[in-house]
Amino acid sequence: MTAQQVALSVAYIATAVLFILGLKFLSSPRSARMGNILAMIGMTIAVVATCFDSSILSWTDIIIGAVIGVPIGFVSARLVKMTAMPQMVAIFNGAGGGAAALVSSGEFLRITNQGGTATWDQLLPIVLSSIIGSVSFSGSIIAFAKLQELMTGRPVTYAGQQIVNAIVLLTILALSAYMLLGHAPAPVFAGLAAAAVLLGVFGVLPIGGADMPVVISLLNSFTGVAVAVTGFALNSTVLIISGTLVGASGTLLTMLMATAMNRSLGNVLFGAFGAAPKAGAASAATSTSGGTVRSASTEDVATLLAYSRSVIIAPGYGMAVAQAQHAVRELTQALEKRGVDVEFAIHPVAGRMPGHMNVLLAEANVPYEQLHEMDEINPQFEAADVALVIGANDVTNPAARNVPNSPIYGMPILDVDKAKNIVVLKRSMNPGFAGIENPLYENPKTMMLFGDAKDSVQKLVAGVAAA
Repeated sequence: MTAQQVALSVAYIATAVLFILGLKFLSSPRSARMGNILAMIGMTIAVVATCFDSSILSWTDIIIGAVIGVPIGFVSARLVKMTAMPQMVAIFNGAGGGAAALVSSGEFLRITNQGGTATWDQLLPIVLSSIIGSVSFSGSIIAFAKLQELMTGRPVTYAGQQIVNAIVLLTILALSAYMLLGHAPAPVFAGLAAAAVLLGVFGVLPIGGADMPVVISLLNSFTGVAVAVTGFALNSTVLIISGTLVGASGTLLTMLMATAMNRSLGNVLFGAFGAAPKAGAASAATSTSGGTVRSASTEDVATLLAYSRSVIIAPGYGMAVAQAQHAVRELTQALEKRGVDVEFAIHPVAGRMPGHMNVLLAEANVPYEQLHEMDEINPQFEAADVALVIGANDVTNPAARNVPNSPIYGMPILDVDKAKNIVVLKRSMNPGFAGIENPLYENPKTMMLFGDAKDSVQKLVAGVAAA
């Protein structure tokens, strides 16, 4: 082993250690910044070390790629709003999957253009990387389009959809088997990649916005697996290690989030959860079930909050859409000045990506000590004077507990209905992404404050100060 190979091995070991430490530190909000820094250092070491690998064919290609990619990544990260972070995660994850597929394609072309015949052990990682990377790429693009509202966030279904998906999957399996048996012309490989792209599109289309956190996590694990398999195709230790870490952590997170919703991964992927209801949308203060909904004024809610002893805030996607996190922080400070104890209840799948609410509230400088996970905060609702729900619809729906035929029955929820008073900030009575009504709004203890969440919270801040 040459000195250069030893140096590369040491660099890659250091990279692996830093990646693992980074993941460990990311497990706590207090140490998450350090986790990011360690992972960044590890990635820098990996990139620099790889550039000095003697197997690199063209420094020109590396420089061109860096000149194009670095500004895009830097500017995107600086300009993206925190409320648009799920979209950014989706599009960057798709870029990772697409890169893995392209690298494997390049390796396939390198082997075939040299006049040799690829053996099955060479083709296996190439084929797997191309399939998984292409699925992750196209699926992430659809997830991005749904989150960015370039298309409907509700499930897109049609007659015979499962049959079409099955045909695409069988096509992928048939082309893969054909290639591994020694028939590997470029058109067949191109057809395989195209079929995998279609599978990613068709797989994410029937998934609604309410399940986007699980989908993003799953696609992230796909990208990790694709990168790891590409590492086997290129005989790259650092790709194998980093891809395996991403794939394993993404898989565990996906399983934990599915468990948090008390649903199987199969139900998330194939259940078309959140399809639009047949009934039309309700008006601002009318329940579609005919129940009574009590609407409140800003002054009434501000007075209630100001004279409470304990308030628990349950944020959701509505807070993110309205970009109300900073106003919520101001409300928290105004209440604390009056001696009110304020805590936040964070549901595992609130928002559109894992940890969405934590990210937004951290951006608004809400102390980590006030953010509580569902299992920790639920016992405190009974003693709370007010549960303030800001745009969290499905994760506060009591139907998950007491309506056996509800699509969300059995899903753990935030027990906001057990508080002494409930205030819900919502634009209208339209259902959430799950597409089902929320009986919480007809609870005699519930007051509905209709309007844009940011505007409503800002008015509450002024009202609390004047109370």
